[in-house]
Amino acid sequence: MPEHTLEAATFDDLELAEAVRQGVREAGFSECTPIQARVLPLALAGHDVAGQAQTGTGKTAAFLIAIFDRLLRHPVPEGRRPNQPRAFILAPTRELAVQIHRDAELLGRHTGLGLGLAYGGTDYEKQRRQLSEGCDILIGTPGRLIDYFKQKVFDLRMVQVMVVDEADRMFDLGFIRDLRYLFRRMPAPDKRLSMLFSATLSYRVMELAYEHMNNPEMVKTEAEQITAENVEERVYYPSNPEKIPLLLGVLQHNHPHRAIIFTNTKHAAEQVEGYLRGNGYKVGLLSGDVPQKKRQRLISQLEAGEFAILVATDVASRGLHIPDVSHIINYQLPQSPEDYVHRIGRTARAGAEGEAISFACEDTAFYLPEIEAYIGHKIPADSVTEDLLIEPKPRARPERKPRPAGDKARGKPGQSNRGKRPEGRGSKQRPRPSGSEAGSQAEGKQSQGQDAGQKASASDANASPDAETKPQGEDPASTKKRRRRRPRRRKPSTESSS
Repeated sequence: MPEHTLEAATFDDLELAEAVRQGVREAGFSECTPIQARVLPLALAGHDVAGQAQTGTGKTAAFLIAIFDRLLRHPVPEGRRPNQPRAFILAPTRELAVQIHRDAELLGRHTGLGLGLAYGGTDYEKQRRQLSEGCDILIGTPGRLIDYFKQKVFDLRMVQVMVVDEADRMFDLGFIRDLRYLFRRMPAPDKRLSMLFSATLSYRVMELAYEHMNNPEMVKTEAEQITAENVEERVYYPSNPEKIPLLLGVLQHNHPHRAIIFTNTKHAAEQVEGYLRGNGYKVGLLSGDVPQKKRQRLISQLEAGEFAILVATDVASRGLHIPDVSHIINYQLPQSPEDYVHRIGRTARAGAEGEAISFACEDTAFYLPEIEAYIGHKIPADSVTEDLLIEPKPRARPERKPRPAGDKARGKPGQSNRGKRPEGRGSKQRPRPSGSEAGSQAEGKQSQGQDAGQKASASDANASPDAETKPQGEDPASTKKRRRRRPRRRKPSTESSS
């Protein structure tokens, strides 16, 4: 597997189809990034590529441009049905799949090629219907794609280009068997163009490339430095009680334009989010159990400036392209060095500058040596001074989720259920009176009660002392049932038939 360093300085130096060139021009791209300069000449010439590149270097645009050019220059296979995609892009997370689809819409607007998107968590029938109608380029996550594939919503026999993005993350999430399953349903490696990208070309990633690609060219960018050059890194060593005061002090001293605070667990994320809201910050919370629509809404609100701070678990460390993130704060150091690289890769994207601040606390400081060994340099340390520690105000209470509408057993949101009996089978639901009707009914019940009381007192006065009285509080229905006589047995007829 040869290693290539061929470079092209600008997109004008590349032989691109005119529709692709127009999309690149309208996207504002003129000069190639290092990964684009190395990958595109090889891919446009028909060579398979296994690329190592840090996040935010433009690799998504590299493989999308190669796909569009390839499909426009090569004819549609004979006998292809609409539900047989010509290009197949696999991403490990929903966020990354959505981002690739968004970039494809921008770069391929003039190509006339149809796009399909499939990922878990939402829009099952909508996505299924879209894939049944057909698309040229299918983008998605392995789980949902295999689900539709087994239902024969689409098939992969006409795939001309295959791309795997963030292959190392595929292994981490346990998708490797799914990848192999899909690869075996595609044309042979020498019958298609294949591209694979990963933050690290580890042995397991290269084994996948050797097995399912056609002698791929290995492309590396900035192999001596894994993290982005424009990220200023530093680390603090706080005790656990100092973490929240230090976080407030760091935010106050740095005034981040847009910041993402990473935690290792959902519980820690909720704790940080509560303290920030309690201390006057507008903040969003993104964790693994947040529905996909809400995730997209939170990201849109962050990009629109409705709040400047996002607290997130590692679900947001990969696949999210949020522009102008000025600060990344690792409230907890990640256990995996790769996750550290992907976290701080949310800032300093596309040549911008950013800061990455990490807290090596009592619980996570022992992850730091492995992280530093992986990134190849020592992270500068700053002292925790008194002026950085701000006494926090109490933590804000978590916002309660509204109960689903129409839940009769639980009642409406904000309404007490004390003393209410859940409606069972066969129970009748009576309309609740409102306004004057309720008042008139209440007055009628009161007058009826007075009349009943007068009749009862009169009957008690006329009753004899020896008369049997009905126990108070006993249900009349049960009394009637108790007094019901058993039906007599019908005696057999003694008359003889003549």
